Amino acid sequence: MKQLSYREAIREAMIEEMARDEQVVVIGEDVGSYGGCFKVTTGLLERFGTHQVIETPVSEEGLVGVAVGAAMMGMRPIVEIMYGDFSTLASDPLINHAAKMYFMSAGQISVPLVYRTPMGSGTGAAAQHTQSLEALFTNVPGLKVVYPSTPADAKGLLKSAIRDPNPVVFIEHKLYGSEDFVPEGEYTIPLGVSDIKREGTDVSIIAYGKAVFMALEAASILEETEVSVEVVDLRSLRPLDTQTILASVKKTGRVVVVHEAPQFGGFSGEIISQIVADFEAFQALKAPIARVCGKEMPTPFNKHLEMQLPPSPHDIVDAVLNLFPSAVYKTTPAGKGHRDFSHIAGHSKFLVSN
Repeated sequence: MKQLSYREAIREAMIEEMARDEQVVVIGEDVGSYGGCFKVTTGLLERFGTHQVIETPVSEEGLVGVAVGAAMMGMRPIVEIMYGDFSTLASDPLINHAAKMYFMSAGQISVPLVYRTPMGSGTGAAAQHTQSLEALFTNVPGLKVVYPSTPADAKGLLKSAIRDPNPVVFIEHKLYGSEDFVPEGEYTIPLGVSDIKREGTDVSIIAYGKAVFMALEAASILEETEVSVEVVDLRSLRPLDTQTILASVKKTGRVVVVHEAPQFGGFSGEIISQIVADFEAFQALKAPIARVCGKEMPTPFNKHLEMQLPPSPHDIVDAVLNLFPSAVYKTTPAGKGHRDFSHIAGHSKFLVSN
């Protein structure tokens, strides 16, 4: 194992795949000498040259269109879009051409394209650079959608995405400097397989991307209350690993779904629909499924207001504690046979019976 940042893990995956196959090329704005908007492609131009690192004008629709054509002709482009918000500009070649070409050609033409882009809050980039648009892509047949949280997952999933014959939207959270241990040597992680980041028995928190870290922090806080939390990191939104989700739900009987995108129309709705459509999982539920999502508003530029937009660990803790039917509000001090959770739940007198 070696320690790499999220940024370095993604870069290493691209280096390995570009060295393995010269048909793997990086296409995007400022991906060469500048090293990419978030410095992920630093050093690639010097190592692979202009044959495999292609700088483009500022035209998301144009560069994705070029990449789609290149993929149809046998290349394996990795498109870098500076911010996920700019996907609205690239939506025509990606959604109307890359996603549909295999079907429209009766399987004769595939588009092995990887569409890399960062999403989410935390950089002070305001309303037009901070959205979470993953649900825009998951509703498009023909697109695979991946959203890794850790450096190890990012590297293994990106290598699989590059080798996949289908177009893959590879969403990166903006914690590019976050570090973790990554396996040495060659490895891949299959698309469509989630990961249990923490085992638990009382409640399942289902999340992806940056929200996984919020869920893990909430799980650590809840451990003080003897609530055992299982954290399911989806890693892949489409295809979705429903088997792991349902197994976790059947084990714990309580579910909280967390993501940074707004709740209305968000991907949490699809997760919940998969759970309630399974008879055994639905029967196992001991409480209604809860959602903890981003606020229903564009991201403010003010950093203090921006911090209030995404779910916080304490928001998740509150949602979890509200799933237990023994929870009661009282104005008297905790009596015998009660545990006081007020320091965790954010309520001044939140008591739960043993």
